[in-house]
Amino acid sequence: MDNGIIKWIADEEVLQDFMVDLPVILLLLIVALAVVLLSKGADWLIDGVVDLAERTGLPKIVIGATVVSLGTTLPEAFVSVMAAFLGNPGLALGNGVGSIIADTGLIFGLTCVLVAVPVNRYILNRTGWVQVGAASLLVGIAVFALINAADGDDPVLGRSVGLFFLVLLGVYLYITYRWAKQGGDLGHNDEVTTAEPMALPTAWSMIVGGLVLIVAGARVLVPAASEIATRAGVPEDVIAATLVAFGTSLPELMTAIAAIRKGHPEITVGNIVGADVLNVLFVIGAAAVAAPLAIPDNFYFFHFPAMMIILISFRVFISRADKTFQRWQGAWLLGVYAVYVTLQYTLNVGGAA
Repeated sequence: MDNGIIKWIADEEVLQDFMVDLPVILLLLIVALAVVLLSKGADWLIDGVVDLAERTGLPKIVIGATVVSLGTTLPEAFVSVMAAFLGNPGLALGNGVGSIIADTGLIFGLTCVLVAVPVNRYILNRTGWVQVGAASLLVGIAVFALINAADGDDPVLGRSVGLFFLVLLGVYLYITYRWAKQGGDLGHNDEVTTAEPMALPTAWSMIVGGLVLIVAGARVLVPAASEIATRAGVPEDVIAATLVAFGTSLPELMTAIAAIRKGHPEITVGNIVGADVLNVLFVIGAAAVAAPLAIPDNFYFFHFPAMMIILISFRVFISRADKTFQRWQGAWLLGVYAVYVTLQYTLNVGGAA
């Protein structure tokens, strides 16, 4: 692939530089078009996923944790790997950790506040531990790297760590499928589907096409909105702590909104849990294989603790949930996320995504 094309796809600065010369009216049109792409793509994705779940007999939460989460995190993995090749490997760690915080704190928290999200205890009691375990493993390896770093050198996640994460990714996908087959009957709602099922190629086309539209919309929305905010006088650190970090989770957000609107919030739960695991094992793992990832000091005292507070809270909510998550639980996660973003700006800690 031509290096110039790679930069257009993977390098945020290239897109940002392109937006600088555009008039405001054109930037607004780009934002409007991106929102349309995101909305339509999310609709297609959810319709295809629901049909696929009904055809395969797998719970929607499992389809969300595998097919949907792979699709929504694939762009982040690609951007992170290309950024590492292009000499900016530090972007990958921020992408992974920042997305976990936004996915669970903002998107799942918002989902719980808006609707009653069903709890599939058989699946979530297992995948929930994998979610916390993957993040804990990342933090543990990072602390070990800090302890063993030479004086004056930044601790790094090396290629061997990246390969280890990718192996664990394969194990995770396999055991998730096994759990789904063993507990599949527990994953379905007692709802009667009256709609005529679409052809299998149509279902997959809607899933893939929906993901393409979501990714394309997210890629152009953030730089366009950031440029508009800059021209409006919004400080750069505020933009970094909000729009840019928020933009990495746009695919998950739009999928969540569409799933809620269409009455399938369990897809959102699966997508969030799966995306959190994949952000560690896939996004960070693949990028570390491409180039060793340096770990800045602010991750140890700010970003890692915020990530673990949110994930441990979510794990506790799973263990105490009856049939649905409670709105106050969503409010707690949203509150933690709001404090995180506020401190990131007021303390000028630096972005994680």
